[in-house]
Amino acid sequence: MPVAEARVFVAGATSAIAQAVARRLAQRPARFFLVARDAAKLAAVQADLRARGAVQVEAAVADLDDLARHSALVDQACAALGDIDIALVAHGTLPQQAECEADFEAARAALHANFVGPASLASALARRMEGRGRSTIAVIGSVAGDRGRRSNYVYGAAKGGLAIFLEGLRHRLYGSGVNVLTVKPGFVDTPMTRGFAKGPLWASPERVAAGIVRAIDRRAHVAYIPWFWRLVMAAIRALPDRVFLRTRL
Repeated sequence: MPVAEARVFVAGATSAIAQAVARRLAQRPARFFLVARDAAKLAAVQADLRARGAVQVEAAVADLDDLARHSALVDQACAALGDIDIALVAHGTLPQQAECEADFEAARAALHANFVGPASLASALARRMEGRGRSTIAVIGSVAGDRGRRSNYVYGAAKGGLAIFLEGLRHRLYGSGVNVLTVKPGFVDTPMTRGFAKGPLWASPERVAAGIVRAIDRRAHVAYIPWFWRLVMAAIRALPDRVFLRTRL
C-alpha cells in the first residue's frame, strides 16, 4: 500500500507463509489481529511479531472451518484495530488425494477447508471493508487450481473454485477501494509439505511472503509466486486433452 501502521487481519496466522508475511509487515510498522486454532502456536506468533516491532498484536483462537464465527471474528478485528487495511486469508489444508478418492467425506472436508471456508471469510471481510477506503483482501490459493490433474484434483478443484469466486468478488468490489488479490504459489517448503521430495521448483515461505507483500503494494489482482509458475501453468493449460490425458501430472 503502504499505510502508516497498517491494520492487518491474518486468518490462519500460524501457517509458515502467513508468519513470513506478518514478519515483513511488522517492520512498516503494523498492527495485527491474528486468528488461528492452536493457542500455544498463536501466542508464539504474537510474541515474535511484538519482538519484531509490531505496534499492536491482538489474537483470537478459532477454528476457521466454523463458518458461523467468521463475521464475528471480522467485527472483533475491526473493534480492536479500528479498521482493516490488509486482510490475509491463509487458511487451508493439503489433503491426501488417495484418501479423498477412497472416502468422499475426506474430499468434502478438503473442499470445505480450501474453498468454502476461505470464500466465507473473504465475504465477511468484503462486507466490512467495502467503501471504507483503500484496502486489500489477499487470499492464498494455489497453482493447483489452474487445471484438474490426477495427482491432486480434489485440492485443485477447491483452489480453482476459490480463484473463480475471488475473481467475481474482485469484479463486485472494483471501484470501492477494496482490491482482491488471488495468490497462487507453486511448491512451498513448509511443515505441511514435509513429506515431499524437494527440487528446484520449490520456494521458501520467505520468498513467497516477499511476493505477496509486493503484490499487495502493487494492488495486483493475481500473483503467481514465484513468477515462473505463470508460464508453467500456461503451458499445462495449453496442452490438448489428447496429450494431457496421457501424462501423469
